[in-house]
Amino acid sequence: MAIAGLLTLAAAVGTFMWQGGSLKTPPTKAGQTAEAAAQAAGINVQEKQAIEAIVRAYILENPEIIPEAVQMLQSRQAAKRIDAVRSTIETPLAGAFAGNPDGDIVLVEFSDFACGFCKQSVNDVQRLIGEDKNLKIVFQELPILSDESSLAAAWAMAAAQQGKYFAFYKAMFDAGRPSQSTIEQAARKAGLDIEAARKFATSSAAKTQIDANIRIAQQLEFSGTPSWVVGNRILNGAVGFDELKAAVDEARAKKAAG
Repeated sequence: MAIAGLLTLAAAVGTFMWQGGSLKTPPTKAGQTAEAAAQAAGINVQEKQAIEAIVRAYILENPEIIPEAVQMLQSRQAAKRIDAVRSTIETPLAGAFAGNPDGDIVLVEFSDFACGFCKQSVNDVQRLIGEDKNLKIVFQELPILSDESSLAAAWAMAAAQQGKYFAFYKAMFDAGRPSQSTIEQAARKAGLDIEAARKFATSSAAKTQIDANIRIAQQLEFSGTPSWVVGNRILNGAVGFDELKAAVDEARAKKAAG
């Protein structure tokens, strides 16, 4: 058996064994046993036993392939979930974006204005768009920490409607934890039409958008805020400039490679 094939088989069988399965009857397709799969592939009993012995020995000698296989599976599953919502999350609400509007790579940030880690990431966002002139960052509201988070998110969407999202984003994180006073302080600093913003923030459209984002976050299995999506990757937390840049570079390289 070629080494590449052996590694693939070892990883697959090893993952199953790790989950408490048996080498004698691991499920393949729905309702299909290893014996049935072997017969369908034209492998006799002796050949099957030899393959099992080789795979078992390889796994015991190289147990690191098991978490590697699990990580690969998780990455593939994440990519499928992202593809299902990509057009939705990469399309900003009005002006809820920063950087190059026609950038070749889109980095999506899901954040909460009450989140200290999100505030910590503001400088990373500014540095990214400052250094990468072909990057577009789309902002999606994910207010999960408090009622005031939801209010600030609604005002942020109102700012997007007025073409002043990024100014509000920076001002809101500078203002401190969301409250009626800090939200309006940030809105004035960003130059919003206060009455128009207040009207939109209390609209059903704002609530509908927030609810939709929460459902998407659940679908993508985010662990909290901030969460980032770029290419086929999901990054959770204040991962820092270097990791964000590396993820953007990776997405750009994969896109160029086709």
